[in-house]
Amino acid sequence: MNRRSLIAALAAAPALAALDAALFGSPALAADLYASNAALYFDPALVEGVDYGRRSRRHLVDDQNPAARAGLVRTTVIAPHGGGIEGGTSELCLAVAGYHPADLAPVPAAGPVHDFWMFEGLRPSNNSALHVTSTHCDDTVARAMCAGSLNVLSLHGCTAAQAGLEAGARAVLVGGLDPAFRQYLMEEFATAGIRAVTASGEEEIAGISPDNICNRSLLGKGAQLEMTTELRAAMFADGKNTRADRAANTLPLFWSFVGAARTAIQRLEATQPVL
Repeated sequence: MNRRSLIAALAAAPALAALDAALFGSPALAADLYASNAALYFDPALVEGVDYGRRSRRHLVDDQNPAARAGLVRTTVIAPHGGGIEGGTSELCLAVAGYHPADLAPVPAAGPVHDFWMFEGLRPSNNSALHVTSTHCDDTVARAMCAGSLNVLSLHGCTAAQAGLEAGARAVLVGGLDPAFRQYLMEEFATAGIRAVTASGEEEIAGISPDNICNRSLLGKGAQLEMTTELRAAMFADGKNTRADRAANTLPLFWSFVGAARTAIQRLEATQPVL
């Protein structure tokens, strides 16, 4: 059996997770079919552009003038489970990065804009099978972008039960290893009237592993936002919370959330010297 087949077999058999860890360094979550993005990309049954897609933007940094220092893009915004996997996170990723999700026009026009990367489920159904947990995200572009950024903000979706909250809760859990980033996010969400809770407990929700893609920044720390299903649903017009319709049917709550996240990023970047 080759390595690809063995990875698929291990991912499909949670009871063998310990063997997976011994062979490849990190166990696959029982809920994940694929042990990594690489395992997913190597699956011949999947077609990029049909089953899944990847989008990213790295902004040009042209620093050729010895008399002046070019501005650097300090922050990368990511959505590892976009499209139909964790609905609404693709649209939020684009908007927090500074682009309208419907037409990619800069919003606000004066900026600033941030780098972004996302992995999206494109299937009409069963996109959850494409979920790769954040500690196993090994997409080479995602890792390179995060490793070259001072700050990473990772956007996710969860249920109220997964968040440890009461049924129907509209809330965002704020996690990751960057305490200053977490503080600014909590404060800005509070100002915007959005319920924010400090993430704790289960590692994937709290985002506290150094292996989590949100913490693979130049500084070894970042922030992770887990938004409940109800919060994300309230960001889009009734009947329009689908992958095809969300981008053009955002509600004021969507933009309040985006504004709070962007302000937190600006506050964080203002504390960081030019390196």
